[in-house]
Amino acid sequence: MYRPPATGPALPLGAVACLMGAMTLTGLYVGLSKQLLLAFPLFVLAGLRFAIAALAMLPWLRAPRPVERLGGRDRVVLFLGSFLGNFLFTLCMLGGVQAAGALAAGVAMASIPAAVALLSWAVLGETLQRRTLLAIACAMAGMGLLALGRGTEAQAGAGAPLWAYALLMGAVLCEAAYVVIGKHLGPRLGVRQLAARINLWGLVLMAPLALWQAQQLGFAPGAVRALDWAWLVFYALAASMVSVWLWLKGLERVPASRAGVFTVLLPLTSAAVAVLWLGEPAGPLHAVALGLALLGVWLATRPSA
Repeated sequence: MYRPPATGPALPLGAVACLMGAMTLTGLYVGLSKQLLLAFPLFVLAGLRFAIAALAMLPWLRAPRPVERLGGRDRVVLFLGSFLGNFLFTLCMLGGVQAAGALAAGVAMASIPAAVALLSWAVLGETLQRRTLLAIACAMAGMGLLALGRGTEAQAGAGAPLWAYALLMGAVLCEAAYVVIGKHLGPRLGVRQLAARINLWGLVLMAPLALWQAQQLGFAPGAVRALDWAWLVFYALAASMVSVWLWLKGLERVPASRAGVFTVLLPLTSAAVAVLWLGEPAGPLHAVALGLALLGVWLATRPSA
């Protein structure tokens, strides 16, 4: 049962459910992506994700209220949000999962709150507290353990090449940039319009690569199982639409400093999918790395005293 911390008032149960659902879905699709990469080539998978989400989000392009016209600078920021938060994030995350495994990806994704704090300090001028520096150190230590120990444990994430961990950390920085850009543009466009426009840019950027790879590899959609297509639809809607809406809906009634605590569900869910569903072996190295990552989440998101 959820119990609010003693440092603040009780959180609305509806908002708590939204935040928990958003992070659980995110952990699920991070873990699920490894299974999808067995059925779809990387660029094809990413392109289909954006295409399916774009169709589902067409109604979101109709603004429910007058929207502020974006200037030239804001249009550039919008493009950067999609390039970093959708295009590069998807390539880095899928490439990292394919090479290092879903368990290592879960450890990496746990460092998102610390990365957001770091970029907010660098870009928005927000204060960087000592505990945030400790959170960043924990996140880096967790990924460093997996990377440095890759030759000592013949396990899913431990045997991956160094570039796989670089891709996962690149995905974390891209997602953090997406969050910071969302803080800047969200009030001007609204949640749904911002998500839909960023996804459309992601489709424009990914489509040439997806079409090229499909042609080069002779990708045959009819050869893919119906179950894999169903998982792809779930992945597309969860990644681009449902988890975004749930998270931002929860943030309407929960301070960001307290909402960040719920990101602990992301690495836990991803790790559970990796071990219980995908059958990735987990050893002491993974346990210590995940523990450091979760400590980093707690340090980055705990309320100020």
